[in-house]
Amino acid sequence: MAKSWTLCFGLLAISAALFGCAGPSIVPISKGQIQDSAPALTSTELTRLANLPDPRVESLPYSAMGNGPTYEVWGKQYQVMSSGRGYRQTGGASWYGVKFHGRLTSSREPFDMYQLTAAHRSLPIPCFARVTNLANGRSTVVRINDRGPFHSERIIDLSFAAAVKLGFHDQGTAQVSIEVLEANSAAGLSHLIAVGAFIDQAQAQEVMEQLLAPLGVAARVTRNAQMRYQLELGPISAGAELERLTALLTTMDLGDITILSAQ
Repeated sequence: MAKSWTLCFGLLAISAALFGCAGPSIVPISKGQIQDSAPALTSTELTRLANLPDPRVESLPYSAMGNGPTYEVWGKQYQVMSSGRGYRQTGGASWYGVKFHGRLTSSREPFDMYQLTAAHRSLPIPCFARVTNLANGRSTVVRINDRGPFHSERIIDLSFAAAVKLGFHDQGTAQVSIEVLEANSAAGLSHLIAVGAFIDQAQAQEVMEQLLAPLGVAARVTRNAQMRYQLELGPISAGAELERLTALLTTMDLGDITILSAQ
């Protein structure tokens, strides 16, 4: 039985609504907690899940929701990484299933326990990672689209399907290794564009969603050295595309523009 606990019910605090996870609990709904469970599947259906093909690793725009740069859960503050490049980690994994199936993840897409997805506290959303069960050597690729788990003994919460592929859906937890993967096409994407300086994070988020999202380029809110909120686009390949976006941002009059290396 899974060790994850409920989160995304109807009326939650604003912080949970912005950064909430379909899996581990962020805000208690009542004095009690609702335990998760596995779906009732036949051996044939479990075999199908165990043989799901890994999702294709591709470069995707960062989600407008759930990407930080910081968020708070139960009085503890977490920081979202600006990039998952080169990230490796070893620790405990758990899974979430029936209780959260269909509920919104932090990225605001519905959680599907039959897809190969996962929740992580700090990796950017979305990104892809290879997760390996250290007890049996089984591995799978997952797309991280959610926040959690908020338990110190675990580093990742996997969908039920991913737990089946890794062979620990009956145990509930396992020791795993995580390695963030990058699409081959991302090799030439080597620059970031930082623009603006906002005192208020909500204002920066609104500008990003209204003005930058239509550009079709990965964008997120970060903090600069002066602790002001800024908008960061990319990674973007050098040349015509970088020049085009820089010129377009100049016409938007959002403030100073800085070209950064994404390496």
